[in-house]
Amino acid sequence: MPTIIGQNLPNIPWEDKPAGCNKVLWRYSGNPVIPRDLLPDSNSIFNSAVVPFKGGFAGVFRCDNTGRYMRIHAGFSDDGIHWNINPKPIKMICDDPDVGEFVYAYDPRVVWIEDRYYVIWCNGYHGPTIGLAYTFDFEKFYQLENAFLPYNRNGVLFPRKINGEYYMLSRPSDTGHTAFGDIFVSRSKDLTYWGKHRHIMEPAGSWQSRKIGPGPAPIETTEGWLLIYHGVLQSCNGFVYHAGAALLDINEPWKVLYRTDPYIISPQEIYECVGDVPNVVFPCATLTDAATGRIAMYYGAADTVTGLAFMQVDELIDFIKNNSMKIEKRPQRAT
Repeated sequence: MPTIIGQNLPNIPWEDKPAGCNKVLWRYSGNPVIPRDLLPDSNSIFNSAVVPFKGGFAGVFRCDNTGRYMRIHAGFSDDGIHWNINPKPIKMICDDPDVGEFVYAYDPRVVWIEDRYYVIWCNGYHGPTIGLAYTFDFEKFYQLENAFLPYNRNGVLFPRKINGEYYMLSRPSDTGHTAFGDIFVSRSKDLTYWGKHRHIMEPAGSWQSRKIGPGPAPIETTEGWLLIYHGVLQSCNGFVYHAGAALLDINEPWKVLYRTDPYIISPQEIYECVGDVPNVVFPCATLTDAATGRIAMYYGAADTVTGLAFMQVDELIDFIKNNSMKIEKRPQRAT
């Protein structure tokens, strides 16, 4: 049976699957778990990242304020459900004033590697690129060099080194609301210089036909790296964001072993369909318990609030394998 390789998390937020539910994923009955107005001046709180921290939980949250400026804030919770978010945005400590000059920050991810928490976000630097920082306590954040040149979005670090190197997923982009997007992986020995870029996946099928991008940090399992990702359909009324899942080779993660043809979640609830950007589910974080195989997933809903959903790793991996599209590399596109 597929299992998670990692730590036990006995206090993972959890609800059992509702009676009669035949889906691989089910939503928290109290959604949205984080409302749009949790802070005095927040317009929306979504696309945020959560990790275990000192017996409870901590996170970095995208909080767009009522001036509609994009900021990231730190927050804490005892149970992963009820959150206290610092009303003041994170102010990075950075030795280089050019890199540290703040423009905007959104869609963070957080991952623990070795001895600290790394924060990855879409950072404004002459266009969107991948910002990178670390923290030990979610009080002080130390900003590093941007990982890539503009334009890039959706930076996601793997939760451990592979063959002695850091690995990061990303989706190259452009200056606007990108109408294209493939997932790539890059490697670094020092978190400063990134290279050996390899293509992983391109848009395919229907719900993921316009663009795709990495979601939460990949989950290490006995079957490979479990990657939850978002996929976008361009409808007559605009983009519709869904989420699917894939299994990547454990040592060569640019090799896709399986990839879901159907989605695992799509915008269906009112808080996912109605908001600042309708019809969006956007996963950014998972909590996992190796002992039980439980996965709790936090996701942005309609670019307005934060939702929570649950899965069992064995059921999800079986679903991926039993509903996988044909894996093939398309010919490279000429420009």
